Amino acid sequence: MDRVCHFEVPYEDKARAEKFYQTVFGWQISDAPTDMPYSFAITTPVNEQFQPSAAGGINGGLYPRDDEGGSKSPVIVIEVESCEQRIRDVEGAGGANVMGPVEIPNMGIYAQVKDSEDNIIGLWQPLTPPAS
Repeated sequence: MDRVCHFEVPYEDKARAEKFYQTVFGWQISDAPTDMPYSFAITTPVNEQFQPSAAGGINGGLYPRDDEGGSKSPVIVIEVESCEQRIRDVEGAGGANVMGPVEIPNMGIYAQVKDSEDNIIGLWQPLTPPAS
């Protein structure tokens, strides 16, 4: 069974969105160390590898809303063994590939798909395969 491992929230105004989530939920927001406009949203304690240390906890990210077909709503991200295989599975079940797979250096591979109801779902293939 593949698990939800992350979430992503699009924004129109970065400062406004970060302030909202920090003020309302107490999340820690920090810029990701990449060239991409992306902020990490820490919602639960993390270990030395910045992975959630509390059982059942997940962290997420915030990114600029994309008018080019990207999600207008929050996206759940599901950890998979193979993004390429899951994309084939999604297409075979009536969904579609939206973006990727794209390698995120030193982290893993990311893709986005649409389900049969037109919802965008993220797929995350970590460098280390998911635990069974």
